[in-house]
Amino acid sequence: MNRSSAEDPLLSSKHLGNDLGCLKKTSKWIIKVAILIIFVAWIACIILCSVGFVEDWFEQWVVDGDGNLFGMPGRYFLFFCAPIFIVAFLAIAHLIIFGGDEEEELQYKKKDSKNLRLRFWTFPVLVDGPFGVVSAAEMIGILVFSLYIIWAFSVYTIRNLNLVSPFDIPSKEKSALMVQYTASRFGAIGIMCLAVLFFPVARGSVLLQYIDIPFEHAIRYHTWLGHVTMSMFTLHGLFYVVAWSLQGRLLDQITGWKSRDFAVVPGVCCLLTGLTMWLTSISAVRRKCFELFYYTHQLYVVFVIFLVLHVGDFIFTIAAAGIFIFMLDRFLRFCQSRKKVDILSAKCFPCGTVELVLSKPANLQYNALGWVFVQIRDISLLQWHPFSVSSSPFDGKNHLAILIKVVGEWTGKLKDHILSTSEEEPELKQQLLHPQPKISVFVEGPYGHISSYHRMYENLILVAGGIGISPFLAILSDVLNHVKDRKPCLPKNILMVWAVKKSDELSLLQAVNMESICAVFSESLNLDIQTFVTRESEPALEVGKVEEPPQFFVLHQSKISGISVLVGTGNRIWSGMYVIVSTIGLVILFGLLDILYIKPFSVTCWWYKGLLLVGCMIASVLLFGGLVIGLWQLWERTSSDEVQMKDADEKIGIVQQNNPGMRIENAGLEKYVSSIHYGQRPDFGEIFGPISERWGRVDIGVFVCGPSTLQTSVARECRTHNLKRRNDQPIFHFNSHSFDL
Repeated sequence: MNRSSAEDPLLSSKHLGNDLGCLKKTSKWIIKVAILIIFVAWIACIILCSVGFVEDWFEQWVVDGDGNLFGMPGRYFLFFCAPIFIVAFLAIAHLIIFGGDEEEELQYKKKDSKNLRLRFWTFPVLVDGPFGVVSAAEMIGILVFSLYIIWAFSVYTIRNLNLVSPFDIPSKEKSALMVQYTASRFGAIGIMCLAVLFFPVARGSVLLQYIDIPFEHAIRYHTWLGHVTMSMFTLHGLFYVVAWSLQGRLLDQITGWKSRDFAVVPGVCCLLTGLTMWLTSISAVRRKCFELFYYTHQLYVVFVIFLVLHVGDFIFTIAAAGIFIFMLDRFLRFCQSRKKVDILSAKCFPCGTVELVLSKPANLQYNALGWVFVQIRDISLLQWHPFSVSSSPFDGKNHLAILIKVVGEWTGKLKDHILSTSEEEPELKQQLLHPQPKISVFVEGPYGHISSYHRMYENLILVAGGIGISPFLAILSDVLNHVKDRKPCLPKNILMVWAVKKSDELSLLQAVNMESICAVFSESLNLDIQTFVTRESEPALEVGKVEEPPQFFVLHQSKISGISVLVGTGNRIWSGMYVIVSTIGLVILFGLLDILYIKPFSVTCWWYKGLLLVGCMIASVLLFGGLVIGLWQLWERTSSDEVQMKDADEKIGIVQQNNPGMRIENAGLEKYVSSIHYGQRPDFGEIFGPISERWGRVDIGVFVCGPSTLQTSVARECRTHNLKRRNDQPIFHFNSHSFDL
């Protein structure tokens, strides 16, 4: 034995630290394995439910529980919902205990940086087609889900044939019966799809946080699932219409509303509501008439109500977990978005882009690749718009910034509203002594990745189109702040490729002042910026002139109201309590309803019991969840450290710090632009080729923010280089940061 180790005390801090570290790692893996086992078992149960003997066993098991507490709906709840809630509880524990292990992950990435390998999530398999850019992991998910649909339909069809063939009836009636059974099976597959449809649109869901898939990525999964779900429900309705027509009882059936069977009238209304949402969500309609898509999509409330009236309580329980988690998220977002948030200052760039600096409390955390949804009621009472955060969390603990490109009616009104706060653009000192009228906004978020995954690569390629540079300004500021503070941060080489339409957009580079953040960053960071001006064939005549400085407006008053911490990457203990207490409240209310009302009064009506179940879900969110939110907000008010502005000098210092672009000399990133190409778009083959030779055998994180054509071009180049790479060349890891509702 080593002498020094022998002389160490048995309970030394070194030994305790090692033991605690091992215990923490062991606990982490136990939670992960438990979540994986429960999730896989849940998926397996859903798949096996289409098998004849499993379906028969399940139906008998459900019927046997009719006299027990919770009855038949309780068995359905235990089978389909309980696993999801258990996974959610374990995910909450994981996020609370291990959510701050980013430094440990960075150390692991640094040790593992020489072991190059393709990763499922960052290797683009498909780059063209209806799905957009699809990674290998997403492709596996699509194939598995498609196989499930094919498997379920095939098994159901075989079973339907076995059910129909023994009947000694005319062929027309047998065909009608077969069509009717098939219609029922389409409905069963559709309700299974609905069970996962709402998970991706719960923006702050603990499940999305656990797997670290932000809302802007998950929304596409909701789109795909929505198409499949509505296809199943449409076939479900059409096949029933055909069957009833063949049987000559279409009118009687389609106007029926049975109490102990599926109510057809609500089913018709549910299908029509779903078709309205589906048709307006088609890409061509959504892009041309976004408001039509947005407002008709709010009919999901009507859709769910008619669905529960159609199928009753126990069938609705199959999809109840996803809908309940969405309800929790929606109520939390509603509570957050009721709070007014003050704009500290605004900046209008020469290209027409507006930068807003929003107030936030110091305990509200976010990552550089974050999003917020903003509403300004002076402009519109209904419209919410998503914007990428353009500031790093380390730029200031009491604010975050967003860049807004003026391209439409709403953004045009916003700029006019800001400019109207100052009649003749008074001096900054006068603005601070006599603040302009406040502009209050309402904010949801911030949303985004839990981990700062841009810091997991030593080499970065940032590809932006137009205002898509906004999140990359935040990345640069984030990396510089980590370099300055000597915090864990892997990036050493950064290449930024930026395509703009007009050269005046280059003024956005003034938003980040490199020297003011870290004067010696060039010693540890190699930065190269290449810009492409696509709609100008040559530099403007005024190119030699000093760039017009941005206009500043200070819009705050003496006391500032910041963003609520209820949503986003805020306090995980409170958000976890909100989910757990609300879920327990749902079980309690469900049980009390069964004990005190359903059984004593012999309530058997399917659709009525379904409404009671939905009432329990709503009541648990409002009562139990509302109690937690009330306590959470009370804690927020007592612990927040909102900024108090007391004199003009303090205000000037804060505005200068938040808006470094005020200083014209070395104002921003312009001096780091290595080339400006006029009249051409970036050729990523010519860009990635030299990088492969120069950077060698390394991992390169490629981040893209821009239109779909830009994403496709970059993804195709990443795929081509990865498939053709030599052993001494890099692997390009594709990461999209584009938001598309």
